[in-house]
Amino acid sequence: MIASTACAAGKGAPENSYDEFAIAQMERIVLDLKAMYRERNDALREVTRAHHDALLRLSRAAEYRDDDTGVHIVRIGFLSEALALMLGEGKTFARLLRNAAPMHDVGKIGIPDHVLKKPGALTPDERAVMNRHPEIGAEILGRSRIPLFQLAAEVALCHHERWDGTGYPRGLAGDAIPLSARIVAVADFCDALTMDRCYRDAFTPAQALDMLSAQRGKAFDPRVVDRFIAKADELFALRARIDAAPPSHDELLMAA
Repeated sequence: MIASTACAAGKGAPENSYDEFAIAQMERIVLDLKAMYRERNDALREVTRAHHDALLRLSRAAEYRDDDTGVHIVRIGFLSEALALMLGEGKTFARLLRNAAPMHDVGKIGIPDHVLKKPGALTPDERAVMNRHPEIGAEILGRSRIPLFQLAAEVALCHHERWDGTGYPRGLAGDAIPLSARIVAVADFCDALTMDRCYRDAFTPAQALDMLSAQRGKAFDPRVVDRFIAKADELFALRARIDAAPPSHDELLMAA
């Protein structure tokens, strides 16, 4: 019986050694895969940050042509994020929208100054030129598979669509307009009204809210308008904080 037991143990030893070797190999493979995925993710983050850097600079270049401070695009991002959260959207979408929204008017980089900076009403031909900026922006942004730039292209293309279907460039109406663009359109409208422009002085927040209310169900999604008005004190306070301490270019990139 003792000999039989010893023989059985001897037969089992090579098999146990093989199992241990196979497990060790699998563990090494798993560790190698984890390292590879970390390297891939790090590289993807660097590529995304580099793209974001270039496109944010383009957005700033377009905005500097229309606003001496360039802070409008920063406010649009934070206001859009806050409004998305107030509408019950998730934090991931809201944060992505904060980073995408500043690129909404990047297409203005392709609009000549005599149209973009004209102090009076545009002629029909000039209006046609101006109305090309959403498509120019979408063309600039839309050649990427990175979610941030896909969302930015969506916003750029659709933020001048109107709830009643009379907007441009595609004449979308109601819920056919992406929510991202509906949110940015309201944030952009109120922020732009309350800043000085080359052709007019800033409106007060109260005046801006009255003008926003007048466009409820016409230019803008009623639900988004109602939420902005209900939370106006918080949103205008956020706007004031950004004006007092605007985040730097590097801080915007790190937050992406």
